[in-house]
Amino acid sequence: MSCCDDHDHSISRRRLLKAGAAGAAIATVAAAAPSAEAAENPYADPEKAALPQTDVEVTLENTALVVTDPQIDFLSPDGVTWGVVGDSVTEHDTVGNIGRLLTAAKSVGMTVAISPHYYYPTDHGWRFGGPLEKLMHAIGMFDRQSPLSMDGFEGSGADFMPQYKAMIEDGSTIIASPHKVYGPEANDLNLQLRKAGIDKVILAGMSANLCVQAHMHELLEMGYEVAVVRDATAAAKLPEGDGYLAALINFRYMANALWSTDEAVARIEASKS
Repeated sequence: MSCCDDHDHSISRRRLLKAGAAGAAIATVAAAAPSAEAAENPYADPEKAALPQTDVEVTLENTALVVTDPQIDFLSPDGVTWGVVGDSVTEHDTVGNIGRLLTAAKSVGMTVAISPHYYYPTDHGWRFGGPLEKLMHAIGMFDRQSPLSMDGFEGSGADFMPQYKAMIEDGSTIIASPHKVYGPEANDLNLQLRKAGIDKVILAGMSANLCVQAHMHELLEMGYEVAVVRDATAAAKLPEGDGYLAALINFRYMANALWSTDEAVARIEASKS
């Protein structure tokens, strides 16, 4: 056999292997067709997932509960976004579920960090932004009078939900500096978590396809294990699409774990033993 024959044989073998791998992948995806439940509930998980299942072990000494934007403008009927997020928040009992996570974490002494979203008058001078940024600025979302003053903060859209305030303002909760767009790149959340010895995060809050998803991305890139709590978040439903569904798909693809609040609370409480 000539060298050319060997070369042709090698190419043919690689093609065969690639074809076999592709066929296996197609078969796996085909087997992961939506279940009957998924046909009725767009948020139901596939009956047979194509991706390998991963998980996060919750250990009290190095796991933190991180909640993004637990604020009135996102979670209250008095907030400026309620008209577009209210149905999703209500459907998933997001307000109650975030409260359950905070209560469970506080009961075992778990590190809790809040990554809030604030805009100051100077932020309204930004010269460019994406569609949601433009909207948030236009409706005065998360507005505060000054980074150096709390005047007008109490009960405003930027304030924390009343149900959470006692737990957040207990003196032991990390309240990070504000993130400004979606992710934690512009605030000190990572520094605070690393200084607390944290390398695993249970992630919840608002909004699923914006700040929660952006926090998940960045925390993963920085080497944290991230478990997202699927019903302790929600998102806007707009003609452009259902933000919650968009986020849920990406959570399945990327999060180290995707739990219900019941699962997350059970794991938090078990971490104390």
